[in-house]
Amino acid sequence: MNLEALVSEMEQNGRAIGALVAGLGDDEARWRPDPDSWSVLEVVNHLLDEEREDFRPRIDAMLGRGAEVWFPIDPEGWVSARGYNQRALGPSLAGFLAARAESAGWLRGLGEVDWEVAYEAPFGSIRAGDVLAAWAAHDVLHMRQLVELKWAAVREAVGVDEGRYAGVW
Repeated sequence: MNLEALVSEMEQNGRAIGALVAGLGDDEARWRPDPDSWSVLEVVNHLLDEEREDFRPRIDAMLGRGAEVWFPIDPEGWVSARGYNQRALGPSLAGFLAARAESAGWLRGLGEVDWEVAYEAPFGSIRAGDVLAAWAAHDVLHMRQLVELKWAAVREAVGVDEGRYAGVW
């Protein structure tokens, strides 16, 4: 495993997420294309909470540096329970970017660790290296979600006809 490459990717992902939401006002960031979709604000706050309460603590536990068991989390429930869509985008994004920088420093400071160590999660065995790779992949899934939200907002704002001329989505 190339830890430095993954950490660099995660830092780049953070910058890309910042760029995807740059210039949005809070009302735009709260917009949802439909009731079942997340808003930009909900995505950003989800990323912030995942940064602080999921990936880093779980890897820490797996490496024997934190709790011995994974504590329960509820990322989907947090969206409404924690009022993500009532927050302001600026502080939410700043919080995510600060937490990401802290995570990058933490990962770089781990030194030699056994990324093959496994944890018996309710869904089965998973290695610490797999959780780290999933952390970077998780960013990409939400970057895709942010791009889809931008596409939906453009279509709604200007009445794009399914993007036939722009290209098929």
